[in-house]
Amino acid sequence: MSEPILGLVALGLVFVGLLTGYPMAFTFIFIALLFGYVGMGDRVVNLMQFQFFSLMRNTTMAAIPLFLFMGFILEKSGLMERMFMALRLLLGRLNGSLYLVVLLVATVFAAATGIVGASVTVLGVMAAPIMQRTGYDTRISAGAIAAGGTLGILIPPSILLIVMGPVVGVPVSDLFSAAIVPGLMLSTVYILYTLLRSYLNPTLGPPITDAEIAETTLGEKLRELLLGVIPVFLIIAATLGFIISGIATPTDAAATGALASLILALVYRKLDWNAFRQSVYSTLLLTAMIMFLLASANFFGAVFSRLGSGELLTEFLLHLPFSPMVMLLIILGIVFVLGSPLEWIPIVLVIVPIFLPTMVEMGYDPLWFSILVAVTLQTSWLTPPMALSAYFLKGVVPNWSMGDIYLGMLQFVVLQLIVVGLLILVPDLVLWLPRVLGN
Repeated sequence: MSEPILGLVALGLVFVGLLTGYPMAFTFIFIALLFGYVGMGDRVVNLMQFQFFSLMRNTTMAAIPLFLFMGFILEKSGLMERMFMALRLLLGRLNGSLYLVVLLVATVFAAATGIVGASVTVLGVMAAPIMQRTGYDTRISAGAIAAGGTLGILIPPSILLIVMGPVVGVPVSDLFSAAIVPGLMLSTVYILYTLLRSYLNPTLGPPITDAEIAETTLGEKLRELLLGVIPVFLIIAATLGFIISGIATPTDAAATGALASLILALVYRKLDWNAFRQSVYSTLLLTAMIMFLLASANFFGAVFSRLGSGELLTEFLLHLPFSPMVMLLIILGIVFVLGSPLEWIPIVLVIVPIFLPTMVEMGYDPLWFSILVAVTLQTSWLTPPMALSAYFLKGVVPNWSMGDIYLGMLQFVVLQLIVVGLLILVPDLVLWLPRVLGN
């Protein structure tokens, strides 16, 4: 068996191992060591050492724990919950106002942390009881919470984009700026859809009651706006602004955002010792898991490349009798299908490097292709049968049936696919902002 074929067999076994539920990192390492030893001998051990240490020395990766810590502080301190309640009081007269508030908070929360599980869980805890009590439609409510929670995959500072940058050879700051317009497009489409449905059928999203409005004065509403919404928004906007404008690296900006979030939580007296300890522990736990997965997947990718399997696959794809557009749709379809049973990490670190050379050879911009992959991966989080967002939501709202949650999410999957189509038809929606900021 030739070395390139050996690598393809290894790739197939990786997917088999991942689908069995065995830990991803150990699957990558074991298969890479086994097939690497067969193909290149003892050098595979040196290659593993090099890949692990080079990743750990990558300063961009330090942004991961800092952004995670920032997100956990905002979550544990209750600042996101206060923002939710403030927006609800300000927008309550509108039909479907709770959908609007959920999606606005989800957009801000996505910019604070790229952790989908945390976003869906927090939104479910904050919004679901009020939505049920005020008679909001269960399916649209579930879809709005789940779809809003997945925005963290795309909207900067996304952990996925930080990881993807070195893989595709594109600066993280460019990925961040390219993802802003698609991310806001998705959020806007969600909001327009829910408000339109509520306008056409007010029973789907009734406005806040007069009694609730009467309980708060205009002064109290303005106070909540100033104290509950603007500070959190300014921290996130400043953090992203530093990165995109080139004032600070992603790591430096992440450290600034984490410190600002911590100070804000302390000033508002919303952070006790137990919440701080849980934030630190959760950050360490999740960072260790992500970094171990990254290192092991990097190692497998290096073995796959050294065996020549990537070049063989690229040549095969280039010689298929399909146009570049059809090939793009096929590859995005593969990413979409794999995104349901698999985590995003193996897809970004294994699948994207395999298909990226083919896309570049066909004349596609790697930055544009990377954002299309990120949006497609977000869509897969809402697609049954796996649809991890559904399980997060079901965990905090057990009285919602999985059938209603699935049917609610599928409405938003259609919206996401429409946005993916627009990004394919109009590439400047992705490339315009990086081009402007680059000049």
